[in-house]
Amino acid sequence: MKIVIAGAGEVGFYLARLLSSEAQDIILIDDDNQVLSRAGNELDVITIKGNASSIQILKQAKVGTCDLLIAVTSSESDNFMIATFGKQLGARKTVARVNNVEFLDENCKIDFRAMGIDVLISPEDLAAKEIARLVKRSAFTDAFDFEEGKMSLLGINLDSDAPVVNRTIKETAGLNPNFHFITVAIQRGGNTIVPRSDALFLKGDHVYFLAVPEGVNEVLKLTGKEEHRIKSVMMLGGSRVALNTINKIKKRRNIKLIERDPTKSFEIADAYPDILIINDDGHNVKMLEQENISEMDAFVAVTGNSETNIMTSLVAKARGVKKTIALVENMDYINLSQTIGIDTLINKKLIAANNIFRYVRQGDVITIAGLHGVNAEILEFLAKEKSQIIRKPIKDLKFPKTAIIGGVIRDGVGKMMRGEDQVMPGDKVVVLSEYDTIREVEKFF
Repeated sequence: MKIVIAGAGEVGFYLARLLSSEAQDIILIDDDNQVLSRAGNELDVITIKGNASSIQILKQAKVGTCDLLIAVTSSESDNFMIATFGKQLGARKTVARVNNVEFLDENCKIDFRAMGIDVLISPEDLAAKEIARLVKRSAFTDAFDFEEGKMSLLGINLDSDAPVVNRTIKETAGLNPNFHFITVAIQRGGNTIVPRSDALFLKGDHVYFLAVPEGVNEVLKLTGKEEHRIKSVMMLGGSRVALNTINKIKKRRNIKLIERDPTKSFEIADAYPDILIINDDGHNVKMLEQENISEMDAFVAVTGNSETNIMTSLVAKARGVKKTIALVENMDYINLSQTIGIDTLINKKLIAANNIFRYVRQGDVITIAGLHGVNAEILEFLAKEKSQIIRKPIKDLKFPKTAIIGGVIRDGVGKMMRGEDQVMPGDKVVVLSEYDTIREVEKFF
């Protein structure tokens, strides 16, 4: 598959790294010699220096023969032009990164496909969707529903008093007698483990479970956690991510928003009369206490400063807030959430890159869920009559060891899969796979 990436910023570079590891034919365009030099040294990609909105540069990249053109520069208008020009030059599929979520509104009357843009991606909107998902469940660091909750992916940190700590998966089988959930990944010390029955749970592990609805409470019991309904949310920073999040969660929650800029505070107050806007600095711990931070169910820090977001989230956690979420700009910070005490760190560029990554997947992929700081993806495939995976016991499939078939959704019902179980045509199969073996997994579908 030939892929042209316009823009070697964090999103473009991360995408190039993911794709080049799969032996894709990647061409990376940017006008910054330094980032192109780094890409050339670290990645198996072809680099072209220049402005990707130049037709001549796109022709040099032979965009007319590419399967996918991804425009992820920092300029929204450039991305529109790149995708439009690329499509007219012959690119099969185009993706453009945008900042204005108005373009994503289903009531928007603009036909972007007619312009040559197949897919629009907004990092701010995707981050807001991620936050909205996370505040639904206070006990979990990650929560993702397949087929409207018929199966759920649940991430959770293990404390020292968790019943499973220092026991293997096999030893905890008695706590899962009805097989309503399965352990699909363990994140430990920056490393991803696809567990087998002898895998040991340790204090501090970040564990991912796949569960049917009946298994959610069983996972909570297994890990010693309690679920609390999140009714009140304090947010720090009136960024686009914050406003997009408010639009998604305001109907069911009481929200306080802290914004340091007076002008922006008044503008937000006018636009959101039902939201309490506080014009102050998030570094003011006394102010946070006066605004009853200890009574909040969730604290979401989404300013443009990663350190401010991290520190205020730590203050919130120390004051007893059940759910803390911090937006960080540096992708390298993502793994820190397990060790510093914040429930979830998110990076909007990483979320966007993972979302774009789905467009290079092979087979009938229905859904892809990226995991925070984990070298793996959860994919939902549709099994067909000619798929290699069907009508064979899972234990006999020679499935990659760094991948695991978690469960299937069959006739609208979720079912966890054991070694002797078989996938049938029409099943929606949920698989966790490390990046290096995703290609092998796709061949089964």
